Amino acid sequence: MEDKQQPNISEAFLSPYNPSENEDRIYAMWEDSGYFNPDVCIEKGVTKPDAEPFSMVLPPPNVTGTLHMGHAAMLAVEDILTRYHRMLGKRTLWIPGTDSAALATQSKVESIVYKKEKKRRHDIGREELMRRIDEFVEESKSTIINQTKKMGSSLDWSRYAFTMDDTRNKAVTEAFIRMYNDGLIYRGARSVNWDPNMQTTVSDDEVEYVEKNSPFYYFKYGPFTIGTVRPETKFGDKYVVMHPDDERYAAYEHGQTIEVEWINGPITATIIKDEAADPEMGSGVMTITPWHSAVDLEIAKRHDLDIEQVIDERGCLLDIAGEFAGTHIKKARPLIIEKMQAKGLVEKVDEDYTHNVATNERGGGVIEPQIKEQWWVDVNKEFTMGPSTIPGISEGDVVTLKKLMIAAVENGGVSIFPDRFNKTYYHWIENLHDWCLSRQIWYGHRIPAWFKDGEVKVQVGSPGEGWTQDPDTLDTWFSSGLWTMSTLGWPEMTDDFTTYHPTTVLETGYDILFFWVARMILMTTYLNGSVPFQNVYLHGLVRDANNKKMSKSLGNIIDPVDMIDKFGADATRLSLIVGAAPGNDMPLGEDKIRAYKKFANKLWNISRFVLTSIADFDHSTTPTLSERDQAILTDLQVNAEAVTSELEKFNLYIAAEKAYHFVWHEIADRILEEAKPVINGEDASAKAARQYVLKETLVTSLKLLHPFMPYVTETIWQELPEALRETDMLLVAQWPTK
Repeated sequence: MEDKQQPNISEAFLSPYNPSENEDRIYAMWEDSGYFNPDVCIEKGVTKPDAEPFSMVLPPPNVTGTLHMGHAAMLAVEDILTRYHRMLGKRTLWIPGTDSAALATQSKVESIVYKKEKKRRHDIGREELMRRIDEFVEESKSTIINQTKKMGSSLDWSRYAFTMDDTRNKAVTEAFIRMYNDGLIYRGARSVNWDPNMQTTVSDDEVEYVEKNSPFYYFKYGPFTIGTVRPETKFGDKYVVMHPDDERYAAYEHGQTIEVEWINGPITATIIKDEAADPEMGSGVMTITPWHSAVDLEIAKRHDLDIEQVIDERGCLLDIAGEFAGTHIKKARPLIIEKMQAKGLVEKVDEDYTHNVATNERGGGVIEPQIKEQWWVDVNKEFTMGPSTIPGISEGDVVTLKKLMIAAVENGGVSIFPDRFNKTYYHWIENLHDWCLSRQIWYGHRIPAWFKDGEVKVQVGSPGEGWTQDPDTLDTWFSSGLWTMSTLGWPEMTDDFTTYHPTTVLETGYDILFFWVARMILMTTYLNGSVPFQNVYLHGLVRDANNKKMSKSLGNIIDPVDMIDKFGADATRLSLIVGAAPGNDMPLGEDKIRAYKKFANKLWNISRFVLTSIADFDHSTTPTLSERDQAILTDLQVNAEAVTSELEKFNLYIAAEKAYHFVWHEIADRILEEAKPVINGEDASAKAARQYVLKETLVTSLKLLHPFMPYVTETIWQELPEALRETDMLLVAQWPTK
């Protein structure tokens, strides 16, 4: 139909919708309004001072990186929740921040320094390396923040936090000292993941297991056959372990000694009967290297066995290796095999054995387990609980950190969506080991411990002359574990902390349920006697259109910034939500994003038609509605209630589909087509009624779509006649309710 009132609507509608012409302008308008800040919303009267709070922290992206599709999915989900609750009139706070990612950041800067200058960290010194890291971080921060804004993220930037800033550093120091004084942090020698390249311990979550093909060697060890891919560790193997019920070795007794010819000559080996030996694996017999294997170390501790170091921190063999001492293990391996073959100790070699090699995902170095004295959190130590709002835990209860972590979820203090992850969470907590906190790198929160003549003091600032501060820094996850509290000002009891903590929702990927979510529960339940958040929403991984993991090596990465440039942020956001059930991985291809760009155009065209059709409508009147008019408004209300219901249940993907389908298939295909003859007809009363219906349909649909597609809906809202706009911005318009 021809738009007869075309000249009376905004000239913007004379052209197709162009995201690139509107998105930056709209975001700047939102920022200038101050509405991302709940305090401003209260000052300007769009939120009541006594309104229910809704709060959420942004999982801080690493300052080393740029926005990827996983980040984009996270931002889309969190912004939908934020915009929805803001429109409900809640006191809504979404706090932004970035993470120092200390290990990754230092590794990145060190590699840059070495590439340009061929210098290592010790060549330029701690102070100079810190200066260069700070420069790198500031530049990277700017990049990730700007990309976050391009997604339309309505974060309160006035409350921006960085894990290494003064406020967060104060929180980290306070937490460490309190936990140490209560005996929950201790210093001791245990098995750690050691990276010989970066010369530091690495947390379990920073260990990446890379599939690799290597020779598997079968060695003659006296009367037994043992297998390994690591012959360089075997110099200290003087214990042979077998299952106590393995009938093949019933003739051998626990503690029995035998003489065997080995790499550097004859040794006395001791028989150990232990259930850790698997009768179904190989010969059912194994030798152990306790210093370089956490599993072997546990066996050694159970039987009070000797523990000898074979490989040093640089990856070179020690004196125990005899003629191979001082040789790097990579170089030594073929030489060791050559010697063993000459002695007839190699029974056979499987040349194409596939196994997983532990590597440092941040630096790429192969992990070498070592026993080192480090700082640890004791997750099994009992202590008396202070004031508590944790369901099932009262002040005075004797608890452990593990007990607090289980109680927080088990008793309903924290609800996890989807709930199938509860079982995974409990399993991980039940098998949780003490947490290694210290890192031998320079960037990060310095451990507040001081040494002098064998004495240790943990405090803020030097105890006096002659005291030396521990050079180590803390695991990044220690500061990240305080994130919901520290971003709200803890350890100070600020207005923000008392108003917004515990936060309402923690949204993140299911892949860091243990490493981050669980640690925040650990830290907050102990330090504050409360849960850190009421709900955990877990999103899945974004994969390519063929459901393969996106990676540079496969060349299948979809860059969200490229997609925003091509199709707009709204289309990119919607493509990441529709079809993405909580906790499930989702395939994504460019065609899907392109399709939602078409939907943005459809909404633009619908708006143009409606505004053209109601250009002469008297907004001060409420016309008499026909049954069909009433039925349309009823359907509109039913759809609004359905979208609201799914949002409340965290089914964002269903809510998005319902809003999308109503606009495309109900409004565009039916309601507008039915309206054309009525609008062009001679019955003025029927025309006015249908104009009223079209107006209500458009305004309500813009509101329902706004959390999902904020840019195009706000752009349209700004073009509406003032009579249709209850607020200056759709951002703070009232959510459709009965």
